[in-house]
Parts: sequence; C-alpha cells; structure tokens
Amino acid sequence: MTERQSESADEREQEPVVVRDRRKLDPETGELRAQDGAEAVAEEAQEVPAAEADASGPAADTADEATGTVVSEAEKELEKQLQERTADLQRVQAEYANYRRRVERERDAMAESGRATVVGDLLPLLDDLERAEAHGDLTGAFKAVADKLVGVLEKAGLEPFAREGDEFDPTVHEAVQHDTSPDVDGPTVTTVLRRGYRFGDRVLRAALVGVTDHEPAPAATAGGEEAAGTPANGEAPAGDTDENAR
Repeated sequence: MTERQSESADEREQEPVVVRDRRKLDPETGELRAQDGAEAVAEEAQEVPAAEADASGPAADTADEATGTVVSEAEKELEKQLQERTADLQRVQAEYANYRRRVERERDAMAESGRATVVGDLLPLLDDLERAEAHGDLTGAFKAVADKLVGVLEKAGLEPFAREGDEFDPTVHEAVQHDTSPDVDGPTVTTVLRRGYRFGDRVLRAALVGVTDHEPAPAATAGGEEAAGTPANGEAPAGDTDENAR
C-alpha cells in the first residue's frame, strides 16, 4: 500500500511531456496550418535581423569606402598645403637673406666711400709734406708728426704708387712728358712729377709721370762712316765730273 502511494506521488510530480507538431503543412489535409501568434512573432523576429544584416552589409562597406576616400583626399590636400607653405617660407627666408647681404654691401660701400673722400681731401697735404722732405725742410717734431700721419693713412688703406722704372699704365698714369731712348724696352715711367694714390680698390688720383718709349739704335756701317757727299760705290758726283772736264 505504501509503495503504490509513493509511486503515484512520483508520477504526479513529473511534468507531462508535450509533443508539438511544428510542421507547417497538415499531414492529413495537406493544407497550410495556421501558426500561433507567439510562434509567428518569434519566427519574424528571427528573420528580421538576418534580413537587416544582409541589407546592411554592402551599405556598411560602401560607407567605409566613402569615408576612407574622404580621409585620403583630406590628407592629400593637407600635404599639398604643407608643401606650399614650406615653399613660401623658404622663399621668404631666401629673400630676407639676400636683402641682408645687399644692405650689408651697401653699408660697407657707403662707409668705404666716406673714408675715401676724407683721405682724398688729405692728398694735397701729403704732397706738401713730400716736397718739404725733398727740400730738407721736414725735420724734428714736424717730421715725426708727418710720419705718424702717413702711417695712419696707409694703415687705413691708402697706398701710393708710381715710381721711376715702372711700366707705363694708362689706367693709373697720366703722361705729361714723352721721350724716346734705346735703353728701355717699352713705355716706361722715367720721371714722377706727382704720386698717385689708391684707397682699397679705388684709384683716388692718377700719377703725373714722364714716359720714355723704346727707340732702336742707328745701324753701324761695315766700313765705318763714309765721307760726306761720296756715294757708296766710290764714284764722284756728276757735278764734280763736269767741273773737272772744264
């Protein structure tokens, strides 16, 4: 009695097995079965994500490609702008460097011109000092001052030129006397009347000089000098022959 009661209690506790026929066609009639609302909604819910996934796949790929194209074009544009700005900066730097060099050259040229003008105004004083020294009048303290002045000017860039024996150069020498001699090989400065001066690359004053050109020496005869009025063949002049005949 007790065993039967326990078996019946176990049977009641077990859930009943439910068999559901999920076939869409009725095996007896062959017609399409009407699905339950819950089952239809579940199946539609399963089908919709798959359809959306199929539809969104190509669209997502197209969107990614479009985004990549836009980003690539933007990068190219930025790189182009960077190159243009770099070229502009380099051009501006080169122009500024050229401007600075030009300004420095002009400033140096102006300073050189100013110094040359001042030194040029002192050339007559140097001429007077040179003449005084030639006559022996420049002695003592005056000579010391004169030597110091000449030293300062030469240190600043003043350079005298034109000495006897120099080759004549028409670009720096002004010839005021001319002579010829067989002792020179070409135009030569033989007299310096006034010195010339350079200051750097600039000629402040040309030198006044006397120039001697080369003159060939007269050719000597083999038998010595012949008698005046006697031809080289030893014959007497025609006038003398007529006079003797008379």
